[in-house]
Parts: sequence; structure tokens; C-alpha cells
Amino acid sequence: MSFIASKALVKQIAARPAWLGSSQVRFHHPDPFDPKSTRGWKAALKEAEIPTTKADEESAHNLHMGLQGASSINDKTIPTFSRGELPHFAGINTFMKAPYVEDVRNVGQYDATVMGVPFDGGCTYRPGARFGPQGIRRISALYTPYNYERGIDLREQMSLCDAGDVFTIPANIEKSFDQISNAVAHVFSTGTFPIILGGDHSIGFPTIRGIAACTTKNIGIIHVDRHADIQEKDLDERMHTTPYFHATNLPNVNAKNLVQIGIGGWQVPRPAVPNMVERETNIFTMDDVEEYGIEKISEMALERAWDGCDAVYLSYDIDSIEAAFVPGTGWPEPGGLLPREALKLVGLVAAEGLCGMEVVEVSPPYDHADITSLMALRIVVDALGSMVSHGTLGKHKHIIDKEYAKI
Repeated sequence: MSFIASKALVKQIAARPAWLGSSQVRFHHPDPFDPKSTRGWKAALKEAEIPTTKADEESAHNLHMGLQGASSINDKTIPTFSRGELPHFAGINTFMKAPYVEDVRNVGQYDATVMGVPFDGGCTYRPGARFGPQGIRRISALYTPYNYERGIDLREQMSLCDAGDVFTIPANIEKSFDQISNAVAHVFSTGTFPIILGGDHSIGFPTIRGIAACTTKNIGIIHVDRHADIQEKDLDERMHTTPYFHATNLPNVNAKNLVQIGIGGWQVPRPAVPNMVERETNIFTMDDVEEYGIEKISEMALERAWDGCDAVYLSYDIDSIEAAFVPGTGWPEPGGLLPREALKLVGLVAAEGLCGMEVVEVSPPYDHADITSLMALRIVVDALGSMVSHGTLGKHKHIIDKEYAKI
């Protein structure tokens, strides 16, 4: 170290509080005495840029519909009857307290539409995913529409509604598939962004079939899962182990644009593997994730999914996450993604724009303290937040170029 450098270091040490001591000098992170250089501080400043127009309108509406609160209450925005977001423990559990659209012909008035698919007739082990939409909606009351790190407020920067659930037929897989495809096709055809809450992963075929029916364009799929889900049949039916065999038979959904992330462990049935090889899907195991990192995996996934395609669909199976964090699922498998890795992946993938998304295999009867439902909720809102941040929500609308034929 030169004399000049050492002299500067002595001055730097002398300028610090005595309680730090000379051993506390660090150069590998931002100066703790300049907190305004951190992302945390920049996020705090960004909040002031977000309008409160929608929040103010909602507050006035709540007072009108719920009656003025008692005279003893100082906060005059509180109504007598709970309306809107607050309190989080009260109210009707739509997704994120979004408006319930009873007339599904009106979903096109919103940027995004949540729809539940309460079906677990495709489960081959632990059922209960039919209660997934209820579980996710219930815990969604915990959230606000504002995300601190991203500096966005979904209430102010997009519109969201809840269309309720598809009427599925518990004892009949194929009739349920037809119902699901019709429902998704209707929602997608209006231009709104479809968000599907499963339900087991067998719905992965009828959901993409519904979207593909509305376009002549090619669609890629990013499928995050611990399981391959590409057998032709299982137990002689199209169960939750089979959706991507049938999805990639659709004329505008090519197997070369199917990207499967997280595949592995002791629950990938061997009958699925020859189909993966024959169809040349893009497979990334957890070892690949470890070797390349989430950023590189996301980059490769986007490159393959978008190659020759006009839109990409995200299918997120909650069991792709380390089983310790998501006990409420039908086929838990240790060794999966950590929550932060999962959220990073979703954010990067969604930033490019999606034509729809689903989160599946949430089984509340096996959950603890709603943590699996909470993770599924976070997957959805992070995807929405990423698209809002990057201006890609609604990017899918241009591919809607044909009227779907109802099944």
C-alpha cells in the first residue's frame, strides 16, 4: 500500500465513530453512512411517484356503499360495513379483494382476470387441489396491491377482476376439460390477461387448448415443475402427469417451444422420458439451475420458448419449490427451488410478457398456516408486478385473431 493510500485510510478510520473500531472498515459494500445509495432507499423515494387516484376513489366508494363509520372513529374513511381492502381479516374473499364480475361477458373491461379451476380429478396420489382456488383467495386478503421493492401499486397501475370458478365435473375428466377450455377461451378472447388458479396439473392441457383456440399464432410454454407431465396416459386416463403430451399435439403449440424447469428427483415416471426425448423438449433440472444460476436459466428458457412464437404461457406447479416451503401439495418433492429463486425466475420470465398463466397443485388440506397458498399467491402477483414494471401486461392481445369454436 502506498503512503498516500495508507494516509487516506487513516483519515477514513479517524472519521468513523469510535464504537466501530479500526477492524470495522469495509470496502466491499455501500458505505453504511450513505444509506441513500441502497436499493431500499431508492424504493422509498419511488413511492411518492405512484398516484393514489384509484385508492381515493375506492375509499369514497366504500364509504358510500358501507355507510359512514361511528362518530367516535377519528379516521373518517372507515365505513360501518367493511368494503374494499381493509380490514384484511374481513370482507368477501375474491382474489386480492378485486371486484367480482358475475357477468363474465364483462371481463374484457379489466386488464387481468382471475378464474379458479377447482378440479383434482386428475390426481394420482393426494387429492385436495380442488380447494386450491379457495385457499389462494383466502390468503390473498393478507396482501396490499403495493410492492415496496418494485415501486409499483397494482391498484393504481392496472385493473383486476375475479370471475369466480369454472363449473367442473368431479367425476368426469374429459367433460371438465371441455368446461375449462371453453372458460379460458372466453376470457382470453376478450383481451384480458387470464390468471388460472388450479386445480391439479391435468388442467394444463385444457387451459392452453382454450388459448390456442383463439389464435393462429404459435404459443410457447414455460413449465416450472419437479415432474415431466408428458406421458400420454396414466392409469388409463389423461391425469395430471399428462398435460404436455396433449398440449404439444395442438397445431400451434410446438414441443420445441416447451421449456421444463426444475424436473427431477424420484417422481419422474419413466414412461414420460421417451416422450421428452422424442419430442425434444427443453429440460432443465435442479442441477442445471445450480450450475447456471436463475438468470441464465431464465435467459435460455425465454430464448427457447419464444423461438418462432408470438406469445408464451407460464404454467407454474407449486411442487417445483422445495417441499419444506410448500407442504400443501399432492406430490411434494425435496430438492426443488427455494422461494427466492422461484420468485426471481417468475419475475424474469414474466418481464417479456405472457399470454396467460396458471398456478397449480395447491392442496390446502395438506397445507400448514396457508404457506403453500401464500407462495402461490406470491407467484401470481410477482408475475403481474413484473409485467406492469416492464410495460408488457397486455402484450398478448395482438395474437387474438380468430373466434374460438365452443366445445
